[in-house]
Amino acid sequence: MSITQLLGIKYPIFQGGMAQIAVSPLVGAVSNAGGLGIIGSGGFTADRLRDEIRKAKASTDKPFAVNLMLMMNNIPELIQVIIEEGVKIVTTGAGTPAPYMPILKEHGIIVIPVVPSVKIAKKMEALGVDAIVAEGTEAGGHVGETTTMALLPQVASAVSIPVIGAGGIADGRGIAAAFALGAQGVQVGTRFLATVECPTHENFKLAVINADDTSTTVTGRSLGGPVRSIKNSMIAEFLRMENEKASREELESLSLGSLRRAVFEGDTDTGSVMAGQICGMVNKITTVEEMITTMFAEAQEVMEKMGKVTFESVVHA
Repeated sequence: MSITQLLGIKYPIFQGGMAQIAVSPLVGAVSNAGGLGIIGSGGFTADRLRDEIRKAKASTDKPFAVNLMLMMNNIPELIQVIIEEGVKIVTTGAGTPAPYMPILKEHGIIVIPVVPSVKIAKKMEALGVDAIVAEGTEAGGHVGETTTMALLPQVASAVSIPVIGAGGIADGRGIAAAFALGAQGVQVGTRFLATVECPTHENFKLAVINADDTSTTVTGRSLGGPVRSIKNSMIAEFLRMENEKASREELESLSLGSLRRAVFEGDTDTGSVMAGQICGMVNKITTVEEMITTMFAEAQEVMEKMGKVTFESVVHA
């Protein structure tokens, strides 16, 4: 069964479950446009999640999902809300869904973890998950170490369930490339940041649009949780402190509340503007619907063109 059939969506595109950002206005718009909107529950209480789910239901009658950051302490409470509200698709990250698989499956919930390696992908398949998002280090936010180009085909060859490609995808060429590497769909985060419906401060959107291919860097490797963001004064100070072997407490104190400052206050200098390396290709704000339909029209054009191209013709061009 294809990922679109499994989830009941038109386009095989997931909107990344971005903490503080992936809430009902964006989620509803993505689902209405034919993709899979995903509520990012990172930092949510059970009541806040219930409120966002109900707002999403009011904004769309199409399928949507909830992303669970499994490192959080209140996951059992969030899962109970998901069950009570009838959400049937969950994506997971920052931990293993193993302890929660019995209750999720008991209630017929589709489980799709985000993974950074072949080893973890195999473990997730053995747990009985329904599909996997293989995310490369090009992505924004929390990242692994392997690039999408290397990770995606290896994961696709290692498991028999559907694989979704993520990391460094912002246009139809990226979608076509993901399919060529073995994916059945894509997950996109950075490109959605520059949409009308994305509920971030205008400064945040402009920071993404004005970025180029070298504008991001990764912090937090010393903490065991690398994060990709657009460079600014806070990021520079964080890297300096990391290089000088600052303690976890000192580093966490510096970055405390930085994502919220960037997202809601528009502080793109001391806030954390999480975005992927592909932000250099994001150069204008569009509606979610325009973004999705344009990307898939481009992907179709690329795949049709490549279908007429032979290896010999490329080599001897």
